[in-house]
Formats: sequence, C-alpha cells, structure tokens
Amino acid sequence: MNDSGAVLSWLVIRQDDNGNRYRVGKYATKAEAERVADSLEAHGHRQLYWVERVGQTATTN
Repeated sequence: MNDSGAVLSWLVIRQDDNGNRYRVGKYATKAEAERVADSLEAHGHRQLYWVERVGQTATTN
C-alpha cells in the first residue's frame, strides 16, 4: 500500500538493450500501468516495456 491506502498491484517493467530489467513504477490498476507502458514505448526508444502483476515473474527471450 502507499500513503493513500491504495493497493498497487501492477508493475511497469523496462528491459534495456543489455537485458537489464528495471521497475519503472507500481500502479493500482492494470489499465493505468498499460497506459504508462504505452506512453513510454511511444517515445521510440529501443527499450522494451511490459506490465505484470506484483509477484508474477515475467519470462522473455
């Protein structure tokens, strides 16, 4: 939970060109997290962004 009491169950993850992964932020809803990921991808950088639920482990090849 954050200070407002909301449960932040969704993460936006970024993977750079070297395969390093970073948590960009935590969000209350999947839709909110997807909007953030889509906005970041729209900048045209080569990083990969995706949304996952807290506790979920993503596998990418």
